[in-house]
Amino acid sequence: MLNDIYTRQILALAANIPHLGRLDHPDATATAHSKLCGSVITVDLALVDGKVSDFAHEVRACALGQASAAIMGQLVVGSTAEEIHAVREIMRRMLKENGAPPDGRWAPLAALAPVRDYPARHASTMLAFDAVADALTQAGALPAGVSVSIDQ
Repeated sequence: MLNDIYTRQILALAANIPHLGRLDHPDATATAHSKLCGSVITVDLALVDGKVSDFAHEVRACALGQASAAIMGQLVVGSTAEEIHAVREIMRRMLKENGAPPDGRWAPLAALAPVRDYPARHASTMLAFDAVADALTQAGALPAGVSVSIDQ
């Protein structure tokens, strides 16, 4: 199992998480927690004209949560709430319904496709998305109720 999901690519992503820390004046802050493994991610974000203009996060998660957070940290700035919500739904379908991984600039998330075979790891893989979606909802960029939590 470990070799199937903890690939060199996953471990390399987990070792290089951008935007670690906290923002001084975020528009919203949210925390997501995996009950199963205890992983926690707290995100701060700022929005300008409907796009994420600044981002920081504290990541206390397993390698899968760290890898997902690393990709989020690389790509979230400049994204709209709708784009992030759509990618989050694609990730949910990839893990839960054997759907295709995201494409375009979010294609690096395909590295997490092997996690689909390990349902106990889905929640930690989705933490960054859950926290960012919650923060976007708090900031008024996503309507309440669009959340698709994968926590088990």
